[in-house]
Amino acid sequence: MNQTHVIAIAGSLRDHSYTRLALQVALDGAEEVGATTELIDLREFDLPPLDADFDEQGDSQKLVELVDEADAVILGTPVYHGSYSGVLKNALDYCGFDEFSEKTVGVLAVAGGSFPVTALEHLRTVCRSLNAWVLPHQAAIPRVYEMFDDGELTDEDIRNRVKRLGRDAVMYANIEPEPATFESSENVGADD
Repeated sequence: MNQTHVIAIAGSLRDHSYTRLALQVALDGAEEVGATTELIDLREFDLPPLDADFDEQGDSQKLVELVDEADAVILGTPVYHGSYSGVLKNALDYCGFDEFSEKTVGVLAVAGGSFPVTALEHLRTVCRSLNAWVLPHQAAIPRVYEMFDDGELTDEDIRNRVKRLGRDAVMYANIEPEPATFESSENVGADD
């Protein structure tokens, strides 16, 4: 049996990104249970705003292939205006049912303020509409600037929660998927 491969997509372009730091902790959790991992840093991709009239733009095909080849995906985002980042939205727009249908997805959000629940729910909705299997466990880091010291996640409870996200991504990477969701059958792009 092949080793489970988990990727994490960081929906932040900041040089000092708490999202990337937190996703690395999740990937550490995945590695602890035997997975291979890769952190996808969207700063390294040329992804212009999606123009649906074109099949490929910039490095979009490279991103699509990375998502398609992964056994599980962890999506990480900072919270912007109560939702997930536009950078992550644009990256997800390049992917579709071929890449996400029946794939296990974990979600993680960081916020400067209170609990980032709406960003996590918005990501869940997008993933469910693509027929992905979204992990019930999620990771949220409120007041993120208080949780890291010199690049290390110092809050033990949150660190354990984030690592569990990575472990769960491996554990459920090959789960038998549920039947198609109502949202996916109503999505205009579902048959394309």
